[in-house]
Amino acid sequence: MLTEEDLQDRASQPLSRSLTRLPGVTLRQEGPLGTNGKLQVRGVPAEYLPVIIDGIEVSDAAAPKSYYDIGGQITSGIGRVELLRGTQSALYGSRALAGVLSLQSLRPTEDGLHHHFEIEAGSFDTLTASYGATLRRTSTELAFQVSHVSTDGFSASDEDDGNFEDDGYEATRLSVFAAHELQNGVVFGVNGFWQDSRADFDDGLYDFMTDTFYFGDIYGTPGNDYTENRSFGLRGFAQFSTGPVDHELAVTQYRLERDSFYDGFLTSYASTRTKLTWQGATDIGAGIRADFGADTEKEEAEGNGNARISGAFVGSTAAVNDRFDITTSLRHDNHSRFGGFTSGRVAAVYRADDDLLFRLAIGNGFRAPSLYELFSIYGDPTLEREESRSAEIGVEKSWGENSYLRATAFWIKAQNVIGYDEDLATCAAATGPFGQPGCYAQREGTARRRGVEIDGRYAFGAGHALTASYTFIDNQTDVPEWAQVPERVLNLGAETTFATGTTAAIDLQHVAGRADDLDDFTTVDLSVSHPVRDNATAYLRVENVFDEDYQWVRGYGTSGRAVYAGLRASF
Repeated sequence: MLTEEDLQDRASQPLSRSLTRLPGVTLRQEGPLGTNGKLQVRGVPAEYLPVIIDGIEVSDAAAPKSYYDIGGQITSGIGRVELLRGTQSALYGSRALAGVLSLQSLRPTEDGLHHHFEIEAGSFDTLTASYGATLRRTSTELAFQVSHVSTDGFSASDEDDGNFEDDGYEATRLSVFAAHELQNGVVFGVNGFWQDSRADFDDGLYDFMTDTFYFGDIYGTPGNDYTENRSFGLRGFAQFSTGPVDHELAVTQYRLERDSFYDGFLTSYASTRTKLTWQGATDIGAGIRADFGADTEKEEAEGNGNARISGAFVGSTAAVNDRFDITTSLRHDNHSRFGGFTSGRVAAVYRADDDLLFRLAIGNGFRAPSLYELFSIYGDPTLEREESRSAEIGVEKSWGENSYLRATAFWIKAQNVIGYDEDLATCAAATGPFGQPGCYAQREGTARRRGVEIDGRYAFGAGHALTASYTFIDNQTDVPEWAQVPERVLNLGAETTFATGTTAAIDLQHVAGRADDLDDFTTVDLSVSHPVRDNATAYLRVENVFDEDYQWVRGYGTSGRAVYAGLRASF
């Protein structure tokens, strides 16, 4: 989990940069802020990681593979980040093989009216500003926040390959939250967000086999390729109890519209995701907590039809004794195109001592083909669902409240994986994009991942700490769509607080064992903050201190040394 404190002083920084400091998380970013970005958890592609923002799933139902493009998500406006790793099918659906990423916007944390302000400027003519207000009085909570970011960026195509054009990004985001508790204990609430953005990109060709653009600047056409996104999310919810049973009802809708301008040629995509959920929980005695619920979701992509998936789940958490807990869940889904599928998860925790515990979990799931894979001109309506299984075992040792060491070994397997096949004999479509042959088809072979995650923190003295995380992933796969992930990622960090209130931190990241013959790389970031008043802090952040030349994805540029300064205040 990343708290508000972990995310401070990083207003214009891509949120993905903080997430890749967590064990098991890697990134495929195709250029500067605003270009396509995909999170991979435990080496599993982004379409297996549902992303929830303020209770609203934000994956793009019109994309070739339905996932959340995190490339334009900055840290400003995010108050908390929670990443659950491993199969999480019960609450979040059967495709949550890699886990679930949940983001939360500004929320009231103390009584009264409070204002929050932040401004940051830096390299690439980047400017970010945000204002938020929260109110908490007796039974009412309100929150409002607006933020804007603008940057000239750098070339999405790597400048080392002779590319010359900067690719900028601009976005405005608004979020709201309101909740009120009645005298009988019933809570009604509504929250939502709206965002409008424009991101430049370079001319290029899309490779459906690897889900990647390969492109370069074209003289005579600089600055005329860009994408405009407009997204809107709304959620209404009610929380209440009937006797010993606690309930939550929620209805959500998410709409995303994308317009891409490519040398004057316009392509438009629009998708809508509407979901109704009910969740219940109760204590049934003997240390057992039962959870149950049902949901139904309809996804639509203009021009590519729609599909509905409905499911019900039941689960329990039982304290077998003072040291042993076991959690089970069982879910059955019915997909309008593929019928029923049952998924489940079993997890156990054994506390050998107050500061030492062991964990074990196994589960399974499935991913239905996206609407694009089914019904676009490159699709195949006879595609079958992908099926997956996963397991993990871990140990955690703690020293006091702020020091710990955790290690987890994991194993993941997926079959019937869908990919882009260029074999005309396989495809019903005669040609794919830009005239090349191919279509979406079931891949032969099995996709496997196994590996180890280790992370720890050692706090000492007053305000001093060392942090570390290491991820090793063994790429046992013969499916191209699963092959592109680093083998080893190491993160090291140190932070300290001085008597004056000044804080300083250094973070090192080393990525090795790269796919696609990419070079290993190491980056170092520095940050310093100082309170200028009781309610205001100034900060300085230097990214890629040693100006490392590297790529996350072949052919795509990354930032050299960059400097940002900001001021945040609350009153």
